[in-house]
Amino acid sequence: MRRRTFITGLGAAVAGAGLPGLVAGSAVAAPLIAPTLTGRDPAASLNARAVYAQLVKLENNARSGNRPMTVIGQHIEGQQELYNASYGDAGGTTHVGYYYKKARDITGKLPGFLEIDLGPGYGAADGWGAYGDRSYNRPLGLPTGRRQWQYVDDVVDVATGVWKGLPRAADGTYNPSGVMVRADGGSAALANGGAAAGIVGMSFHQPYPGSPLKDWSRVLTQVEGQHPGGGAGNPVATLTTDQAWFDRVVDWESNTPEYRALLADLGFLAASLSYFAAYDVPVLLRPYHEMNGGWFWWGGRTPASYKKLWRITYDYLVKTKGLHNLIFVWSPNAWHPLGDDVPWNYYPGADVVDVVGVDDYDPHSTVSDLTHTYYTGLVDYAKPRMLAETWNMPITASGSNALTRSPWVIWNIWGSGMTRTDINSNADVKATYYASGQVYTGGSGTGLGQNFDWGSVHAH
Repeated sequence: MRRRTFITGLGAAVAGAGLPGLVAGSAVAAPLIAPTLTGRDPAASLNARAVYAQLVKLENNARSGNRPMTVIGQHIEGQQELYNASYGDAGGTTHVGYYYKKARDITGKLPGFLEIDLGPGYGAADGWGAYGDRSYNRPLGLPTGRRQWQYVDDVVDVATGVWKGLPRAADGTYNPSGVMVRADGGSAALANGGAAAGIVGMSFHQPYPGSPLKDWSRVLTQVEGQHPGGGAGNPVATLTTDQAWFDRVVDWESNTPEYRALLADLGFLAASLSYFAAYDVPVLLRPYHEMNGGWFWWGGRTPASYKKLWRITYDYLVKTKGLHNLIFVWSPNAWHPLGDDVPWNYYPGADVVDVVGVDDYDPHSTVSDLTHTYYTGLVDYAKPRMLAETWNMPITASGSNALTRSPWVIWNIWGSGMTRTDINSNADVKATYYASGQVYTGGSGTGLGQNFDWGSVHAH
């Protein structure tokens, strides 16, 4: 996540700038694609294959102009929802999944995609920790009962509940009731129909490898006063991490201490992912995003070293840990089409990426033109395209409709952006969720207005 405002006068003129794969004035950008998940991972789980096949179908429908549809998504910053009293519109601390439920509060409908975030503990004073005594964390030997890590348990439960339905059957999974605990000890119940209600993803804000403090201040490299992800009492510090240090992090050949620290951190990520794998919950995993900027410790590095980091992560998760429920998403930050922040050299490779996307926080007044620039810029990768992070609703009450030109397979709203009144109104949220001819919403059963059978992407 990066809150960078980018203002341009390019507008529609960008459409004629010779960008990769662009067909001016048309949503048909390139020939149809035929990737399968088994082409990357022959052992990919059946459910992961089924979800990816659906994303490819949506992408091809967009390319052919055959009733293109977009899954509306919602990211939840669980650590903010649970601990930060000044976050969003709740007027105090609330429960993990607040912004998943908020969509229903406003529209009567739910998002079809939920992205959770894994990363630092909220106000953590030491290394990785855990809240509950959960089987998938036990091999790590983490100290339990740490309040700042409760959000991790909760986001895992909520995401599992989106795939399975909330409340769900007591099938051995954690927290089958779907009741989320508030920071003040109260609780709030989530519900989405009790059966398959959508698809899920995860981003990973990893503190720099080797940091003894697993806090937001060890994720970012720049002083920004108070970063929106940091929460109260977490001013951002400048990290003394340079390219030479980064090269040691990815130096697996020499088995450096920095490389071993990276693997230890990836072990924390793999533990939660192993829980999803055990129950065949497919996860769109989006690590090391916005690499074409310099605000995260992995950003602004040489393309070769960044790609090496990606492949180390991929090999560790898939080959070493045997996690075959993953769909890998690569999402650079919004770039200036003619600038020095274009992300092409950072692409890790078609053999380790399944979905390509962009994190776009450009002003709403230009979202249609610029979103289309990024949409067409990614077309030649021949992968499903996802708007991975934004605050902007794609369809507004005033009639603006970015999906007409750019029918991304998923359009994902970041956290409290849904209710930021300087960006979206409730009428805008409704305009998007009610656009049943362009947007797939989530939920199951009756009374949620879902327009897609999410059980159809469950292979078993």
